[in-house]
Amino acid sequence: MGLLDGCKHIKTTEIVEIRELAWVVTWPLKRDPALDKFSAMSIPSEFNNVTATAKANVYFEGKVVSHTIRFSDGAKKTLGLIYPGKFHFGTDQAERVEIVAGHCVIRLDGTEQTRSVAAGSFFDVPAKSGFDIEVSSGICEYICSFLP
Repeated sequence: MGLLDGCKHIKTTEIVEIRELAWVVTWPLKRDPALDKFSAMSIPSEFNNVTATAKANVYFEGKVVSHTIRFSDGAKKTLGLIYPGKFHFGTDQAERVEIVAGHCVIRLDGTEQTRSVAAGSFFDVPAKSGFDIEVSSGICEYICSFLP
């Protein structure tokens, strides 16, 4: 019997209690510390009133490409594409990477555990750290938010 055999379908708008199993969940979750539960979170499809940098950030011979957007409050995000391959990124600031389309497998620095991340999900990376990201097929589209 598989891990999820016998489970009924759960709407992502319902609050779902997930503790040890949170690592295998593929829809976007955010933790509500007051309730010690997870709830569904939507990933934005557009940003208004931003300044976009026309010059692309190009990494790994064009296999990872992003553009920077800045908000009036000084917040910065990058919107990008990752083509098939395995790549490593270092972080100065803490980051949240939201997957808009596609699929990837990530491993945070200092861990051996990998995590599958599909469209509609996100992962956080601590400051002064890094992560491996692998896209096996198709294109993985992402939003990277730089956290305070």
